[in-house]
Amino acid sequence: MKDRYMKQVNFKGIGIEGQEKLNQSKVLIVGCGALGTVVANSLARTGVGTLRIVDRDFVELSNLHRQILFDEADAENSIPKAEAAKDKLEKINSDIKIEAIVKDVNSITIEKMIDGIDLIIDCTDNFKTRYLINDVAFNHGIPWIYGGAVGSTGAIKVFIPNETGCLRCMMDTPPSAGSITTCDVAGVINTATGIVGMYQSNEAIKYLTENYQEVENRMIYLDLWDNEFQTMKLTKRENCSCCGKKEYQYLNNKMPEAVHICGNNSVQVDPNNSKGTISLKIIYDRLENAGVEVKLSPFLLTAKVEGYEIKLFDDGRAIIKNAKTIEEAKGLYAKYIGY
Repeated sequence: MKDRYMKQVNFKGIGIEGQEKLNQSKVLIVGCGALGTVVANSLARTGVGTLRIVDRDFVELSNLHRQILFDEADAENSIPKAEAAKDKLEKINSDIKIEAIVKDVNSITIEKMIDGIDLIIDCTDNFKTRYLINDVAFNHGIPWIYGGAVGSTGAIKVFIPNETGCLRCMMDTPPSAGSITTCDVAGVINTATGIVGMYQSNEAIKYLTENYQEVENRMIYLDLWDNEFQTMKLTKRENCSCCGKKEYQYLNNKMPEAVHICGNNSVQVDPNNSKGTISLKIIYDRLENAGVEVKLSPFLLTAKVEGYEIKLFDDGRAIIKNAKTIEEAKGLYAKYIGY
């Protein structure tokens, strides 16, 4: 251990005791894309004892410019991201335990995923999953680190139960489906995902080595293209639904977000459970500007991407033709519509 970690053991913020704490720690990484590969790579090299990596998707060629653990062979063979990451990380550090889970993260599966975990790191691509992470983290008293990046911008925030407010103190409800752009539509530069992922790793190392006073409690916002960097203090709300009233509606809602449509080779994705409305025109403009084949009628939007057909209704519900699995359909929804 001394030779491998000598440089960081010599750093006064970690030392031998801190390194031992890292070796004994268990971290759940939710999502193994641009942020997740950066975080997993950093924490594996740092010597975090157990990394549990969860992702429902597989490697594609378009991932390679920013998802640093994957290569062309992974894309050619459509290797599940969690498994591809596990394979690479075991070659980097054979002394730690890497667990790959190729499953969708939802209100039914997530509580099994947090078993024995000391810290959750959010590397997802949608707010619905983040609100679910927030619920399960505060319900079980597990700190979690938010991270997001799109275009040249990024944001990071550490949430610690009983000490800080939660995600719902900041924003009580997630943005409605389709109201925010995604990196597949707006694009993203790998410098932004790299810096956000490393910020998340840095805060994780502080927390796991019990340097609690050094953990950044403010929200960090950055725009690398415009050279902006800001921190914002977020106030804990006493009447917050989650950390105040302890109402975990995203965790307790066991209604499926996606179901197969019999005989139609399609999956229906309904992240809003058909509640509320979305602007089909805004999504139409966004997809058309991104070069997607898209049509708009008074009743629905139709987009053809990657051999799939997405029919989106103004209540946020979509029917995705040619999707073979629920995970595949939800991934397409997150990429092109966003939720």
